[in-house]
Amino acid sequence: MSQDSDYTPPKVWTWDKANGGEFASINRPIAGPTHDKALPVGKHPFQLYSLATPNGVKVTVMLEELLALGYRDAEYDAWLIRIGDGDQFGSGFVEINPNSKIPALVDHSTPTPTRVFESGSILLYLAEKFGEFLPSNPAKRTEALNWLFWQMGSAPFLGGGFGHFYAYAPTKIEYAIDRYAMEAKRQLDVLDRRLAETRYLGGDEYSIADIANWPWYGQLALGRLYDAGEFLQVHTYEHVQRWATEIDARPAVKRGRMVNRTFGDPEMQLHERHDASDFEYKTQDKVEANV
Repeated sequence: MSQDSDYTPPKVWTWDKANGGEFASINRPIAGPTHDKALPVGKHPFQLYSLATPNGVKVTVMLEELLALGYRDAEYDAWLIRIGDGDQFGSGFVEINPNSKIPALVDHSTPTPTRVFESGSILLYLAEKFGEFLPSNPAKRTEALNWLFWQMGSAPFLGGGFGHFYAYAPTKIEYAIDRYAMEAKRQLDVLDRRLAETRYLGGDEYSIADIANWPWYGQLALGRLYDAGEFLQVHTYEHVQRWATEIDARPAVKRGRMVNRTFGDPEMQLHERHDASDFEYKTQDKVEANV
């Protein structure tokens, strides 16, 4: 596709598989499986198929937070879905999530296994199932859900918009980067104004609103997304910084960030998680490596 300023869209768009930059090999204009591949099933009630992108981190943080509260029924197996290899187009995964996006969850504690896809839906499902991280007071519950759904609608402009054109697009397009940088900063300002009023996004209680937003905006504020901290001047959003740092220190968040992670610091990578002791083995590996 031409990058010239006088580019005119054709009357009929056609798919050029050679275009699309880093994700050209997995992006396509059709749905459905590309190959037959059954998904593994472990021993725990919840089977998670995911990768530690921001959307994947939401769910592993939620499950680790539930386990930290003592809910043993929240135990889970986390299986790695390598989206760069096209695992999300296997027939087993598509059966769970017809949209072929991570994360996808199956609850085997129900009479018939329940599939849950879309990260916001998974958070809401788990919050309602366990009665945690979502206020029971109707007004407070609604406020938390406001910010949960704000994230679901806003983050695509941060990730598929700003993140794609700033970090991944094969050609740097000034108009696209300016357009989405403006929107990313506007969103940070929305959050900063809210967090100037309350400790957490839903109010005074830590909730799924925070668990949904933090992997995107918290990690952006902490300089972990797109290497764009200086470009977006994230340090100037002081209330977002306070919120991001506080949540980052939670032990369950630290564990959740590690699960299904295949990139970055090797000490922060736990490719699959099948038992709480997997974190202990990871810590032991770190100790032995430093001996």
